[in-house]
Amino acid sequence: MGGSGVLRFGSPEHRLHLLISRRDPQISKNVESKWGITIIRREDPREGMKSSVYTYLAPGGNILSFTAKSLPLLPKKYPEAYGNPFNFGTFIKLYEYELTGLKTVLTLDPYYRLSLLMPDIALPIRMTERRKGYKAHSYEATLSGLTVRLDEDKRENLEEGFIPPSSGEITVRGQKMDFRLYVFKKGKRDKYAKTEGVIFTVNGQSQGFLSKNFFERKNVGMSYLSDSILMVVDCSKIDRRMQEDLFMNSRDRLGGGPLQNEIEKQLEDVIRNHQGLRALRSQRRQEDIKDKLQDSKPLADVLENIIKKSPSLTSLFLHGTRIKNPFKLDDVKEQGGFSGKEFPTYFKLSKDYSQKNPKSCPINRRFRIQYETDAKNDYFNRDKEPGDLVLEIEDSSIKDYSLNLWNGLATLTISLPQGVKVGDKLCFQAKVSDITRVEPFSSEFFIKIDDSQKNTENGGGKRKHSSSNNKGHDRQSSSYLDIPTVIRVRKDEWEEHKFKQDSALLVKDAAEEGYVFFINMDNVYLQTEIKGSAKIDPKLLEARFEYGMVLLGISLLDFEEKRKKDDSFIQKSDEMSIYDRISLFTKAISPTLLPMISSLGQLVEIED
Repeated sequence: MGGSGVLRFGSPEHRLHLLISRRDPQISKNVESKWGITIIRREDPREGMKSSVYTYLAPGGNILSFTAKSLPLLPKKYPEAYGNPFNFGTFIKLYEYELTGLKTVLTLDPYYRLSLLMPDIALPIRMTERRKGYKAHSYEATLSGLTVRLDEDKRENLEEGFIPPSSGEITVRGQKMDFRLYVFKKGKRDKYAKTEGVIFTVNGQSQGFLSKNFFERKNVGMSYLSDSILMVVDCSKIDRRMQEDLFMNSRDRLGGGPLQNEIEKQLEDVIRNHQGLRALRSQRRQEDIKDKLQDSKPLADVLENIIKKSPSLTSLFLHGTRIKNPFKLDDVKEQGGFSGKEFPTYFKLSKDYSQKNPKSCPINRRFRIQYETDAKNDYFNRDKEPGDLVLEIEDSSIKDYSLNLWNGLATLTISLPQGVKVGDKLCFQAKVSDITRVEPFSSEFFIKIDDSQKNTENGGGKRKHSSSNNKGHDRQSSSYLDIPTVIRVRKDEWEEHKFKQDSALLVKDAAEEGYVFFINMDNVYLQTEIKGSAKIDPKLLEARFEYGMVLLGISLLDFEEKRKKDDSFIQKSDEMSIYDRISLFTKAISPTLLPMISSLGQLVEIED
């Protein structure tokens, strides 16, 4: 029952473990139920062996055993670790194990970490703290798993539009994985996860993670919400072979390779195109900048003048040197207000794609179909009485698709079947059913296969900008940047942006809405310079610091956007020496270094 999972956590030298076990007497009434006892030990490699092995104590090939009604193994009142009777079951004792990084009382950090590692455990676990020297209101807690904690505290911690959490499924190599998307209110996510962004589970236990940096990828575009999103992907339905390819035995990271890349690509698509997340991102951006934009108006004017005077800076930006007007804000409706039904009364196509008017799809791309419904967000993925979707083409099942349901809009992203040709016209049938329906909701739509389309989707540093003449559609712009919106941050706002005294620049990406730069104007080095420079106006020093940080940030962003994407580079970057990093950084800032020195040196007065 997973007892072998503790083997590597015993004493550092021999990994010793004590095991005591007794079967419930009610199971074997006619046979005396004895206690079995053994010790597990790691043996160093012997002659002809390449690795250590684990052995267990069994004199003469038999497990030691004895008779007793109970053993005093269960904890008594703090700090007594043993004393209450243990009648049957399995007891595993670890010696000299190290609880790395979890130094607080068991009911705090260890509890939160274990709930993350076992988000959907089948049965609750009782945890007791009996280490001497700890002080707490309670030394015991019942561990129910992350999803139970989230459900209990959802009103306080989750965004209103994501209660219940958004859910759906992706299909990779014909095998389905369900997902749930939790979106937290500002500052609430840290109670449940730290660096984890996507949790992969099997039978309720975590098997690997993607960090929250996943949401900051260009192909995802949700860096504005990376501190608010947590995704749980249930891989219990995929076969054992695929699990072996995806997960490491350590259960702390994924195995990498083509399978992981396919899964990440589908998850990127789900997050990037999630309408609820896109709306929340716009809402958060507006909340950040709506009361502070007028303070950045002089900065916009100065930046334009600096850029106009420098050919190397002018070449970095989109639309010449004009800053797009950040002072005109579109109204963003707050989320919430949708009240779905346990079992929907309708499930219909948002747009009809008939045989005479099919939806076009390039032969090398996937396509999306959307449905309107009054089903709850968790309709397809809840534990009790979920709905079911079957997608077919000419009576053959289609399995390569992802499904996302959020606030009455179900989005299907579908891969074309193998063997199709340009000019083909395909008829898809979809059926949605649940236990309340005699006949399923049925629909059909037609797809016409077009020529290949060059893959420019969020690649190569290109950014999409909404076409003003055709709202809702994107047109591809050239590979240049927009000048960002810049917000000054003071010390009383550090906590909100997770700044420290030496923090300087925080960049948030709102995708097609552009970047927002947050500048720490109470940076310790800036303030030291101000105190030590009595002859220079503090406003002038602040302006030089602010403009310099903006230009450096722009240069680094441009370098990253234009650099060819290379998985091997990403892997190697974790192993870079300090000298390699210096080389890379100086390469990135070289376009702005001279213009910045020249322009900032000319600043002699600041307009109020």
